[in-house]
Amino acid sequence: MPPTRPTDPAGLLAAALRRDPSAPLVTAYDDATGERVELSATTLANWVAKTANLLQDEFDVGPGSTVAVALPVHWQTAAVLLGVWSCGAAVLDTAAEDDGRLDAADVVLAAHDRLAPLEEQDLPDLMGLSLHPLGMGMTGYAGPARDFALEVRGHGDVFTPYQQPDPASPGLSAGGLQLTLGALAGAAEELAGRLGLAAGDRVLVDERTAEEAGPVAWLLAPLAAGASLVLVRHPDPAALRGRAEAERVTATLGVRIEGIRELGRPA
Repeated sequence: MPPTRPTDPAGLLAAALRRDPSAPLVTAYDDATGERVELSATTLANWVAKTANLLQDEFDVGPGSTVAVALPVHWQTAAVLLGVWSCGAAVLDTAAEDDGRLDAADVVLAAHDRLAPLEEQDLPDLMGLSLHPLGMGMTGYAGPARDFALEVRGHGDVFTPYQQPDPASPGLSAGGLQLTLGALAGAAEELAGRLGLAAGDRVLVDERTAEEAGPVAWLLAPLAAGASLVLVRHPDPAALRGRAEAERVTATLGVRIEGIRELGRPA
């Protein structure tokens, strides 16, 4: 019997894990620092499980909870988003410095360099991410935020939700966009088809495009299509062609590289 169609983002990751657990699923570059991190489906799933266990065990995150995510496009952001959705909770994707935008959040996860304005708000729980390539903690920080990297390590690589996620529950709030968990999976499948994503594609997407397009486009649609990702922060235009060749990129999102098809554009 064929596997059932994914009904939420966690199901999309589970399908990727079944397809090929050891192949690269997310490869992340930062041209400002020279970093390169590669995660297989198994490694990403482990990070997702640890994140979900941390959120569930330490903050009681589950169906009905809202987790604000103030993070750049990054491999750890992928793990955080999928961890929240694995708990059955909603992601509030927002400009975190805007006063009043976080009033509905039960937990806020933010990059280290975005913590200062958040510390001035009356937030219930705040966690900071160093975004270190090896997952190490924040250095030189003495504020009230808890350190995600230090706390997530102690949590298990397998996640079992206390309550099963309901596809009809809220899944994403981003500006005026409101999607349920089920609608996220459906939107990812629909967008994958509209963009022309195909199983086995290796998709290069830069930080600017990903931030503008949102997580359905840069994360969930490739998962739904059976594609893998090459994420590039602070991209160096002169390095893109060589990188695309080295990573065997077959398609780009929002980036033009001669000879490689650009998703969403006629051939």
